[in-house]
Amino acid sequence: MEIKLITVGKVKEEYYREKIEELKRNINSGQVYKINVIEVPDESIPAKQSEAVLEGIKNKEGEKILSKIEKNDYVVALCIDGKPTDNKKLSALIKGAQTDYKTSFVLIIGGSLGLSDEVIKRADYKLSISNMTFPHQLMRVVLLEIIKSLNYL
Repeated sequence: MEIKLITVGKVKEEYYREKIEELKRNINSGQVYKINVIEVPDESIPAKQSEAVLEGIKNKEGEKILSKIEKNDYVVALCIDGKPTDNKKLSALIKGAQTDYKTSFVLIIGGSLGLSDEVIKRADYKLSISNMTFPHQLMRVVLLEIIKSLNYL
């Protein structure tokens, strides 16, 4: 099954980019899952902004994310209020998506403002990796490490 990791913004740090590429090669050389990392451009956040402006930025990023999702994809949004899980549960979610003949299993990491309401509504499952906050670039590495480990379950 193809796993899509849809993220907002580019990874700026070279060491994260190198690790992400290494993990993608490792996952794609395995027998179980194939990974496709899709980056959508982030929106500029002005220095002085109102809640309405921030919501508009989040919505624009959400539209870009939704444009990368197919109707028959199983979508998992990483959210603060998502359900904590472990590798076995995540593996079961992916296998369930396969059994239900879903096109792809999609994991979404939002931008610095989070995910739009429309993206969260589209999600089939809301996932929390941790109660702590991580840089979005690091979360890409963490998710790829988790996916890599699923090839061995």
